[in-house]
Amino acid sequence: MKKIVSIIMILSLMVLAACSMDSGLKDDKKEKKDSVKGLKIGVSISTLNNPFFVSLKDGVEKEAKEKGMKVTVVDAQDDTAKQISGIEDLILQKVDVLLVNPTDSAAISSAVQSANEAGIPVITIDRSSDEGDIETFIASDNVAGGEMAAEYLVKELGEKAKVVELEGVSGASATRERGKGFHNLADKQLDVVTSQTAEFDRTKGLNVMENILQGNKDIQAVFAHNDEMALGAIEAIKAAGKDIIVVGFDGNDDALKAVENGELQATIAQQPALIGEEAVNAAEKILKGDKVDETISVPLKLVTKK
Repeated sequence: MKKIVSIIMILSLMVLAACSMDSGLKDDKKEKKDSVKGLKIGVSISTLNNPFFVSLKDGVEKEAKEKGMKVTVVDAQDDTAKQISGIEDLILQKVDVLLVNPTDSAAISSAVQSANEAGIPVITIDRSSDEGDIETFIASDNVAGGEMAAEYLVKELGEKAKVVELEGVSGASATRERGKGFHNLADKQLDVVTSQTAEFDRTKGLNVMENILQGNKDIQAVFAHNDEMALGAIEAIKAAGKDIIVVGFDGNDDALKAVENGELQATIAQQPALIGEEAVNAAEKILKGDKVDETISVPLKLVTKK
């Protein structure tokens, strides 16, 4: 009798273990969807105090609406801790896919990994995450854009022209990539007097440029990693009564108007709304179980008045 009881207990434990293993497999497996209608997209934006990211958000919302998907947007306000908290909230809301525009590519990695553990696919937009599993990264080719800016300045001013570089947020992949592309050519063909961060912010661009102008009297040009800093730099340059070429990056509405009226010499124009649309299209494919490229590039163009 004892032997029979023992056998029954062993068999019961084996069945329970098998059930447990089967349950784990179901949790890990991504469920394919026949339709994305009604599914939820969580969007974490680095800051909505920047026209570029507002356009990106609008692109996401427009495309999602056409597909019948729901969108929840959280604004990190350029605060990494706030962004991580916002992503954790989206995970708790059980969104079906997560779009992340990181404030800091390294610091956001833990939040991406949390989404991975929850089985939520992650797409990064405009800036990447250093760690964690990413389904795809959608952005313009920032390295190529930086090179375009340097090429333009060499063409306009000649080699060894004295140039200032206004850098974006330290740690952001866009900052690293735009700077890398710029220096690929500038280090050989231009004289980069100084490179200082203004954190992608217009007011900081103005303040940093004011300080740079006080110590450098013969600057010929400025390359800013985004249009907001470029527009801030222009205000400082006008106040100082200087004639300095400024090149921005993004192609936001204010920058395009500034190019048209001759205040901003050029901008490397992205298409933020298209980046947002592409992110939703990629999300649809992923949720349906289709493959997407690891990187999806959205075209850039140099915009000048000429």
